[in-house]
Amino acid sequence: MAHGDITHFEIPVADLAKAAAFYSDLFGWQIEEPPGFEGYPMWAAPSGLSGGALAPREEGFTQPRSYVEVDSIDETIARAEAAGATVAMGKEPVTSTSWWAVIVDHDGNHIGLFEGTIEE
Repeated sequence: MAHGDITHFEIPVADLAKAAAFYSDLFGWQIEEPPGFEGYPMWAAPSGLSGGALAPREEGFTQPRSYVEVDSIDETIARAEAAGATVAMGKEPVTSTSWWAVIVDHDGNHIGLFEGTIEE
């Protein structure tokens, strides 16, 4: 992936099993919980070109959220804040080689940021 590519998107759901069955049947998505990501079922489209996860719905996370690949979360957050965005969640590790954060644009849209690789 390159800077600016959409890498992933999450769909917030109330019932993970029910949602997994729904999206698998509806779109043919392969849905599984990879080791280390229990309770976070990830999906892949039949083409393999897109994917994401079904995530537990929680306060403040009620709409699907896209994640954008960036070269540096720290630099991207600084540029976003300078342009009027706020930070909903600062940089946090996903794995030992990847991180994520969430910013909120001037229209209230939550945009995920992703830096690194999930290979360990």
